[in-house]
Amino acid sequence: MPAEKPLVYFILGAAGSGRREVVADLIEGGLSEDKRAAVLLSEGEDSDSADPRLGTVGRWRWIAAGAIEAAVPADLDVVFLITDGRVNPVDQLEAFKAWVSGQSVELARILTVVDCRLAELNPPLLAWYDACVHFSDVVLLNRRDGVANKWISGFQNRIKHQFIPCLVELVKDGRVANPALILEPQALRISHVFDEEEDWVTVDGEDAEAEDKEGEGAGGEEEVEMVPEEDPYFARRQGGRRVKELPDIAEFLSRAH
Repeated sequence: MPAEKPLVYFILGAAGSGRREVVADLIEGGLSEDKRAAVLLSEGEDSDSADPRLGTVGRWRWIAAGAIEAAVPADLDVVFLITDGRVNPVDQLEAFKAWVSGQSVELARILTVVDCRLAELNPPLLAWYDACVHFSDVVLLNRRDGVANKWISGFQNRIKHQFIPCLVELVKDGRVANPALILEPQALRISHVFDEEEDWVTVDGEDAEAEDKEGEGAGGEEEVEMVPEEDPYFARRQGGRRVKELPDIAEFLSRAH
């Protein structure tokens, strides 16, 4: 029997980083035989040698700025939604947040597959991967052949020193050591944008303590307007540009080929 609400996994990472090979391994080694899974790929993603191992495959597409269309096949337990690896991951996650809210699904985890060779050769991409890691429960280090151990350790320490609680694991030959551990639907991400109960903050420019004192001085309680806390990567400047702007991954991918 399929789950009442299918579990959804978002898979972040650059195009060509081996994400579909990793997803195939997670399906084959991390799901029990009675679980039915499907993979949703962006319309912009090319075919891949791992596609025959993915089972049911569909496509998601942009229908407007900040909005996507992704049909979840019926009678499923698990859906892997693989992002467009040539497009800003923050823009996609913002659209996915709205999509999840309108679907009868439950977000299980967000995974990032890191192309270590690409990142080592292009230091500006660390900012791009920082954004992905910020939203991720699991970070999988792939494409490590020829990459200096010092770089791998440095990337792991970069996450550790930022006190990001995500799980960091190595990928070898397209496989992870424990697929079931990777798929465990436990939130380990530092971002709260997908949490059901988000942190709330005041929006009147004063902190809560000051508001309390003012209310007491006036002989009554001040009513303070509260809004969900805004994720720093979702924040925008006046005019619409992101406060935290990311390098264009497509430019680096075109140089790599």
